[in-house]
Amino acid sequence: MTTTAPATPSEESTAELQDAGYVDVLIVGAGVSGIGAAHQLREQFPDRTFVILDAQDNRGGTWWTHRYPGVRSDSDLFTYGYRFKPWRGPSIAAGDAILAYLDEVIEEDGLGEYIRYRHRVTSASWSTGDRRWTVEVTREDTGERLRFSTSFLWMCQGYYNHAKPYRPEWDGLDRFQGTLVHPQGWPADLDLTGKRVVVIGSGATAATLIPAIAKQAGHVTMLQRSPSYFYAPATTHALAEQLAPLQLPDEWMHEIMRRQHIMEYHYLARAGFDAPDELHEFLMGSIRPLLPEGFDIEKHFTPRYRPWQQRIAIVPDGDFFETLREGNASIVTDTIEEFTEHGIKLTSGAEIPADVVVTATGFNMSVLGDVAFTVDGEPVDFTQRVTWRGVMISGVPNMAYVFGYFRHSWTLRVDLVSDLVTRLMTTMADKGATMVVPVLPEDADMELRPWSDPENFNSGYVMRSQHILFKQGDREPWTHMIEHEEEREILPKADLDDGTLAYS
Repeated sequence: MTTTAPATPSEESTAELQDAGYVDVLIVGAGVSGIGAAHQLREQFPDRTFVILDAQDNRGGTWWTHRYPGVRSDSDLFTYGYRFKPWRGPSIAAGDAILAYLDEVIEEDGLGEYIRYRHRVTSASWSTGDRRWTVEVTREDTGERLRFSTSFLWMCQGYYNHAKPYRPEWDGLDRFQGTLVHPQGWPADLDLTGKRVVVIGSGATAATLIPAIAKQAGHVTMLQRSPSYFYAPATTHALAEQLAPLQLPDEWMHEIMRRQHIMEYHYLARAGFDAPDELHEFLMGSIRPLLPEGFDIEKHFTPRYRPWQQRIAIVPDGDFFETLREGNASIVTDTIEEFTEHGIKLTSGAEIPADVVVTATGFNMSVLGDVAFTVDGEPVDFTQRVTWRGVMISGVPNMAYVFGYFRHSWTLRVDLVSDLVTRLMTTMADKGATMVVPVLPEDADMELRPWSDPENFNSGYVMRSQHILFKQGDREPWTHMIEHEEEREILPKADLDDGTLAYS
């Protein structure tokens, strides 16, 4: 078996720590969240010093590590793009177009000189006496170890474990004589011409990858244990086509389309809770005409969960279904018994021949970048901590984190969180405070709940990670995973002096 996988980080160097200096704000992550945070910071506090650290060797986060064929957004770019930066392309865009958009933001804001690539944060230690974080970093290109200090730590690293994607253990995998690939580590020189390819998985990655490789490969089989929900909107929204002849200014067009997409996603998100049966019928009815005649939609496209209990996979212009109609791809719904020398044997007894197997089986979550946190010398066990509005963590001073939406574009929340964090910084300055920390009420008898309620959202990567994630409470402000429709009203008005934050 030939295995192609992403490189794992080198072992931490034993080199002596070098002082890298002090900055007012240290941002971890140069993806969508970190770039958005840096923009807000420069706009609101132009005199504050900052630096952005990223373990990857370039910007973009997931858009840099995920470079498999066809990679694209499964959210519209009018809301996945920033509020402050008009998106000028179609609603759904390819990964390279998103990177180009981020490059424009970096260039326009002059952020390039503040980003340090291949700087992996390994630990962060808070000292109340010094009112500072000491952050230890390993340079992956040189092995040097650096020590940064900062008054405020802004964690924008996302939730992917970029180095260790999720792949189940299957019997017989060592016997397989073909090539095994994970999308997170796609090799640039992989030639699929005429090859029999099996893509294991049923989500957005599989549905994105298959149309991109189907015409080159001999045949592509999507092997799924259970189906996902799909939606096939047009790549360019109908409203955008109607407005195009008016040649509106970019800012107007961006705002109009942004509001349109937000409204549509609010409707879909509400329907998942309020009218799941009707939403199910809508989604099934929308893809039925796109499938080959006589296709078993009940077996291959009817999930076991209600709509939006997991993400709905976006298939722009129905390109995935087109490959099925043309016969370049097929779907098998079954479970894996074992790998054989030349393919995969299923529980049903059938065997799928394969030259290449792509494990589009998802990823593992990472809790705040797997950084080792301590507060005044005590290790922070995040499983025993509680979120404050999905922005800070109980008992952890001067640290904010960014986590986006599951049912809406990630960046909608990046903008809201950045507003809240900069407002928090202003509040600290007004109070003359150098420290702020969320403090749980001692006598409120608050029920602690898991990071994600399975009845709300239960994708595999979330359920696999519940045991390593922090908790939420049963009331504000100790909750998170609120829908954007509510949170766009809640966060801008959040009382930063309600007693749940301690300033000093």
